[in-house]
Amino acid sequence: MKVRFLPAAAVELDEAISHYNGLAPGLGGALALEVRQGLTRIAEFPDAWHKLGPRVRRYRLKRFPYGIVYAALPFEIAVVAFMNLRRKPSYWKKRLKQV
Repeated sequence: MKVRFLPAAAVELDEAISHYNGLAPGLGGALALEVRQGLTRIAEFPDAWHKLGPRVRRYRLKRFPYGIVYAALPFEIAVVAFMNLRRKPSYWKKRLKQV
């Protein structure tokens, strides 16, 4: 299944990778790898993760304090947010209009 990032979610992911690269060499790459693995799992089992709303779910990363908020649509997975789990939990809801 195809995975599409909303522009704001792509920016959030890029910023998180840059932040972790600044903390230690290779840490941003480790984050990117865990995100890729998560997206593969989401594409295989879109209904397996924590439900946040009628069409929206969240996949939690194991090593990093982030979640992938996504909508499982008939022909694609739309990533709504790459959210820091220690910050405002509902900020991404206004983005659902873009899905």
